[in-house]
Amino acid sequence: MSDTATTTAPAAPRGIRKSLVGEVVSDKMDKTVVVRTVSRVPHPRFGKIVKQTAKFHAHDEKNEAKTGDKVRITETRPLSKTKRWRLVEVLKH
Repeated sequence: MSDTATTTAPAAPRGIRKSLVGEVVSDKMDKTVVVRTVSRVPHPRFGKIVKQTAKFHAHDEKNEAKTGDKVRITETRPLSKTKRWRLVEVLKH
C-alpha cells in the first residue's frame, strides 16, 4: 500500500455561482430574509422591455439585513425547504 493512496487530492475549485442584487421585503424570520429582485427582459413576442420580479429566501446568519435594505445574495446548497441563497453583503441601509 503506497502513501499516495491515503492522501487526499486537492479540493476542486468551486463553480461559478449566480449572484443577484435586490431589496429586502421581509426580515421577520430568524436568520432568513426575503429578497425581491427585478430583472428587465424583452417581451418574447413584442420585444418591449418589461420588468420581472422574483422573491428569494436567503440565509442571513447575523440578522443584519432589515426591510428596505439593498443586498447582494448568492447561490448556495439547499439550507431548508425554501432557502437556496445566502446573504453576501448589505449594500445600502
